[in-house]
Amino acid sequence: MKNKEFFNDFIKVFLEQNSKLNLISKNDEKFLWEKHIYDSLSIENFLKKYVTHNLSTLLDIGTGGGFPSVPVALAYPRIEVHALDSIRKKINAIENIKTELNIENLHTICDRAENLKSTYDIITSRAVAPLKVITTYAMPLLNNGGYLIAYKSLRAEEEIKDATQTLKKYKAKVIDIIQYDLPLAENHTRNLIVITR
Repeated sequence: MKNKEFFNDFIKVFLEQNSKLNLISKNDEKFLWEKHIYDSLSIENFLKKYVTHNLSTLLDIGTGGGFPSVPVALAYPRIEVHALDSIRKKINAIENIKTELNIENLHTICDRAENLKSTYDIITSRAVAPLKVITTYAMPLLNNGGYLIAYKSLRAEEEIKDATQTLKKYKAKVIDIIQYDLPLAENHTRNLIVITR
């Protein structure tokens, strides 16, 4: 995983945008690396394990302040990352960050997932909606052999259970739950739910 220093410029630019737009709470600013950037980069656990062929496009549904889309675009320049959000001010902030840092593989889309026509190799979603809802948005946009990566808390098993019917509808299956810890003093365990079809 890229170290914190690699993201110094991004942290600086993000905090400038945050002061104008409140993309994350002021309290969370001091944990920007631990709670947002490090968490976004945990996709590395998935990429190491599953990427045996060329996955070159990623859609981040409900990207908000740009997590995981912006850290992923910075860490993986070969992946074309598409940051999707329906809120214009959030997309504008990401566009400002992209311009300031010259992130060529980062693209923004201000729209709702259900209006998209393109398909992608990887779809991510972090702190957006329950798994059954995310699956409904993501599956029609996922390439065959692609992966949906849902960033979740410890309630992962519960959310998978609730999503059983939706997964069945799209002939999708959970192939892994990758657990990891955020580098915080208190115990902060998270999960990546990996789904394919």
